[in-house]
Amino acid sequence: MRFFKVFLASLLAFIVFTIICFIVLTVIIGRALTTEKVNISPNGVLVLETGQAYKEQKLVNPIGALLRDEPGEVPGLYQTVRLISHAATDDNIKGIYLKVNGNPNGFASTEELRDALLRFRKSGKFVVAYGEVMEQSAYYLATAADKVYLNPKGAVDFTGFSSQLTFLKGTLEKLEIKPEIFYCGKFKSATEPLRETQMTEANRVQTTQFLGELYSNFLTGVGKARQIDTATLHGYADENLIQEPADALKYKLVDGLKYDDEIVAELQGKTSIKSDEKVNLVSLGKYNNSTTLSDGSGDNKIALIYAQGDIVGGESERDNTIASENYIREIRKARQDKEVKAILFRVNSGGGSALASEVIWRELSLAKKVKPVVVSMGDYAASGGYYISCMADSIFAEPNTLTGSIGVFGVMFNMQDFFKNKLGVTFDGVKTAQYADLGSVGRPLTEGEKRFIQNGVDSTYASFKSRVVAGRKLDAAIVDSIAQGRVWSGVEAQKLGLVDRIGGITEALACAARLAKLSEYRLREYPEVKDPVSKLMKTVGADVSTHMVKKELGVNYELYQQIKEVQAMHGDIQARMPFKYSF
Repeated sequence: MRFFKVFLASLLAFIVFTIICFIVLTVIIGRALTTEKVNISPNGVLVLETGQAYKEQKLVNPIGALLRDEPGEVPGLYQTVRLISHAATDDNIKGIYLKVNGNPNGFASTEELRDALLRFRKSGKFVVAYGEVMEQSAYYLATAADKVYLNPKGAVDFTGFSSQLTFLKGTLEKLEIKPEIFYCGKFKSATEPLRETQMTEANRVQTTQFLGELYSNFLTGVGKARQIDTATLHGYADENLIQEPADALKYKLVDGLKYDDEIVAELQGKTSIKSDEKVNLVSLGKYNNSTTLSDGSGDNKIALIYAQGDIVGGESERDNTIASENYIREIRKARQDKEVKAILFRVNSGGGSALASEVIWRELSLAKKVKPVVVSMGDYAASGGYYISCMADSIFAEPNTLTGSIGVFGVMFNMQDFFKNKLGVTFDGVKTAQYADLGSVGRPLTEGEKRFIQNGVDSTYASFKSRVVAGRKLDAAIVDSIAQGRVWSGVEAQKLGLVDRIGGITEALACAARLAKLSEYRLREYPEVKDPVSKLMKTVGADVSTHMVKKELGVNYELYQQIKEVQAMHGDIQARMPFKYSF
């Protein structure tokens, strides 16, 4: 009897302790993420940092806030574009100070931000950029400023673009793991890291072409801003002429070499305050907290649905994941809402599961039958990302969006020798039918099983191409010639008919309004951003684990992610572009 009393008392104490911890944790999170309304005083200078990563939607980050090494909330990309636009008409904001360091954002996201800064300058307000070490993609963003300054002992990277892929074939061979690979399309290079030790000629051709197009867009933008012809700029890179800060000034890539205090003095002059007064620097987060962006007016709505990350089947609570069940609900909600007159589908994805892409395509196709559907492409809208885009009434891409990659593949892993020779593990069993254990990693595939899987890949590829033929109203032979898994830039995709127009979210939204014949509307964003406490309760373990692994691995985290992606591919037909490129 005494045992039960002690047990029940201990259980009660544990429950009370858990409740108290939950309450304390909730209070801590609430304080960490508090966004009190603030007022912006006159002569403000909005501060943007090129080193800030912008997701498609606002990022609420309770773990980062708790650990105090990341902001608790970061505005999304389009939200930031709108804040810059709002600042152009805000009497309390006199200009923008662009602090230039790294740039973790992709090329198309950078293009969106750069275009927003160029539009801001048309208001007559200043944009000043200053950095100590400027990466190329950060420098590209800096050239949107009317003045670009570099630290006298700093550096500008102006050496051209390169793309480097990581090949895992040798590692798998050492581990005695045999990948069995099935694919369609001679350019479908997503499986190359598993079957080759270097790029195939087809992959080298396509990568050379689209990398050259991205570089051409970079040179054109810089050349127009700095009033230097692109051939001259290419010569700077090819001859590695920009080695010292003085070189950047000599060749007119920057307007001056200054220290931070000299930048402060210039900002004082531009805001007409005294030299002993402090410049009213306004961070993007503070400006976001002070500003209520208008969602429009009237009863009619346009649904803006963000789709960013890997495409997977089923449901998921994770960020940067396009889970088919989640998105079917969101698209259907917008389709069935009579006040929603058009859908703008924002895609930033290199693809993933072919089946999940198909079911999302199906739901968007149903929506298209009752209201206009416009797609805006981000950094990537390739393979599965293009699959879910191709049915739209109109498709917008940035010049440097990577798209296309119309092709599929499947990967199975034979790990029999790995388990036997490395771990001493063997397998045996019984089955009621010949193919009951198809997909087992404990044995190699038979020739008959290989034919089954290749037939499935071929069938999926044919379906993918048929969706493009119907959606883009192109001849089947043309689609076959531009498919083959080949990756295209936004500019080339427009020439081929895979994309309709070059532009960002702003232009795509205007198109959706035109197609719906709306002169006024309210913007409704999906998926709804979850409250931080709810999100924390659902993902705290995974988020903490990811945070710690990322911090520990540092620059090697991307390789770790690539290996995890390889593991996830086993047995599922993929519509995925060749791993993420780093430039």
